[in-house]
Amino acid sequence: MNRITRLFDIRYPIIQAGMIWCSGWRLASAVSNAGGLGLIGAGSMDPGLLREQVRKCKQATNHPFGVNIPLMYERNDEKFSILEEENVKIVVTSAGNPSTWTHILKDQGFTVVHVIANSKFAVKCQNAGVDAVVAEGFEAGGHNGREETTTMVLIPQICKSVTIPVIAAGGIASGKAMLAAFALGAEGVQIGSRFVATPESSAHPLFKQMIVEASEGDTMLSLKRIGPVRLLKNNFFREVHQLEDAGASADELSALLGQGRAKKGMLEGNLDEGELEIGQVSGLISELKPAGEIVEEIMKEFRDVQTKIIQYSFK
Repeated sequence: MNRITRLFDIRYPIIQAGMIWCSGWRLASAVSNAGGLGLIGAGSMDPGLLREQVRKCKQATNHPFGVNIPLMYERNDEKFSILEEENVKIVVTSAGNPSTWTHILKDQGFTVVHVIANSKFAVKCQNAGVDAVVAEGFEAGGHNGREETTTMVLIPQICKSVTIPVIAAGGIASGKAMLAAFALGAEGVQIGSRFVATPESSAHPLFKQMIVEASEGDTMLSLKRIGPVRLLKNNFFREVHQLEDAGASADELSALLGQGRAKKGMLEGNLDEGELEIGQVSGLISELKPAGEIVEEIMKEFRDVQTKIIQYSFK
């Protein structure tokens, strides 16, 4: 056990990312049942749907699970109230100022984690009273840090800047990558892309298949004027890229993005016109697997490689 497994009362220090349109109760409960921490991704949910998802997750698992709530969206007060009423006391916040909600949530008995991409905000999180931070490198899918710092560089810097536990994210889909993150000082990993390519994910089957077929270089950071996001290359990506090359304003890009593109791509399976958020590690994903099987494979590889390293003799 370490500080992360004790914090969440889980068997393995593996957290499933709360991804918009991909992380419903089926995925969250499957990861929690396998010994990790499943998260319901509430960014795409209104309060009523969130309550429904939470109740279904409680029926599907007796193990701890949490909810990811991006602070950039509206009606968060209603969402936090629902979690209080349903006694779900693990929250991962992102995309906003942690000081706005952390003290309120802590007073209500919540465990609070916040997602960051640089040391400056890691320190702000610690000062705000969060229990841990998720340090996300720019390999990650979805919304990303403007600094474009890689996970291998980011993790040791964050670990130097704070004393609270650090959870590594971005480019992690295997036991080897998890061990590398631990060697750099992390005490847990948050995994997103690998769990999208599972039967339990709420992502559209066509999107899942495109992930499996992706190779090196098939994702790229885009929409940097309004907030960097890593996307699979498709017609929508190319349209964005052309607008950016032409010097489009933030308002023009926001108008293009605001046409329900994420839902269209990831949930509804429109692979041409939809926004397809996924990490660089998609190039290493070659098949769909159940979430529980993925958790066990990651932990087995983590232990096996750890044992081999210990056996090495350097002279």
